[in-house]
Amino acid sequence: MHWLTRHWYRRTWLSLLLLPLGWLYCLAAVLRRGLYRAGVFKTAVMPVPVIVVGNLTVGGTGKTPLVAWLVRWLREQGHRPGIVLRGYGARAWGGPAWAGATADPAAVGDEAVVLARHTGCPVRVDPVRPRGARALVDEKQCDVIVSDDGLQHYALGRDLEIAVIDGERRLGNGFCLPAGPLREPASRLDTVPIRVAHGRPRPGEYAMELRPVAFHRLDRPQVQAGAKGIGGPRVHGV
Repeated sequence: MHWLTRHWYRRTWLSLLLLPLGWLYCLAAVLRRGLYRAGVFKTAVMPVPVIVVGNLTVGGTGKTPLVAWLVRWLREQGHRPGIVLRGYGARAWGGPAWAGATADPAAVGDEAVVLARHTGCPVRVDPVRPRGARALVDEKQCDVIVSDDGLQHYALGRDLEIAVIDGERRLGNGFCLPAGPLREPASRLDTVPIRVAHGRPRPGEYAMELRPVAFHRLDRPQVQAGAKGIGGPRVHGV
């Protein structure tokens, strides 16, 4: 897999060989979105605003840290936000679940546990996102839903889309899977009102930067030091 992804960020003999499959993938993605927009496939509309934070490329771009920042900001404005996500990485999947700060990452996924710990907001793990969003409204009385990932999950209606872009690698070679890293054609970004670049922004994009807050000792997690308070000539991060 790592060998293949190296070809996604430049145009090589392999990416060009896979390009016809990429065209078919793009066509299928465009047709699928069109069927949702035409009402052939059902889109669930929530009674509260829904914000989707996602990306066009496969892999991490910083969506989860942005979701954590966003829901904390919403709480500061007096809202009751809730988070819904798929729960990638959950090996012991047993159906929809609430992810708390002490939940087992093997059951709900590590991103869900991280979000629960760092936000204090209700986190619902559910592959059927409309069902997960409905649970946040009905059971937790959330007045705004934030979906971590899900830009391509059109079954959940949304009031606002935010796309996170890798400021260094951008959209790779510009090809759709499996020839490149794109899950939809690059033109999809033109329909997203807010674009956030993790790294170097381009015109029309907001800049995002991840900064270390504190380091914790592995043997004594309660002992921590600021990013600038670590002494010694060498630091190993785990």
